Amino acid sequence: MKLSAFAKFLSGGYEALLALPFIGGSIVVFSGYSALGIALTLHIVTLLIALTFRTGKLPSVFGIVTSLLAWIPVVGWFLHAIAAVLLLISAGRDAAGE
Repeated sequence: MKLSAFAKFLSGGYEALLALPFIGGSIVVFSGYSALGIALTLHIVTLLIALTFRTGKLPSVFGIVTSLLAWIPVVGWFLHAIAAVLLLISAGRDAAGE
C-alpha cells in the first residue's frame, strides 16, 4: 500500500470519528478543542505526503479548512463528514494505483 493511501485512510478515519453525531462533538469539546489541532496536523502531513507521491491534494486541503472551521457546531459536523468521504475515496484510488 502506498504511503499516501495509508495517510489518507488514517486522516479519513479520524475525520469519520469526529463526524459521528454527539460522539465527535464530545471528543472535540472534552479535548479542549485539541482534537482539531491533531486533525490539522494529520492533514498537513497527509498533504505533504500527497505532494511527494503526486496524488490527490484536494481532500487534504479540504481537511485543513475543516480543521480550522470545525469549532462551529453544526458546520463542523457537516465538514468532518465531507472531509472523511473525500479522504477515504482518495485513499481507495491511491491504493488501487490510479
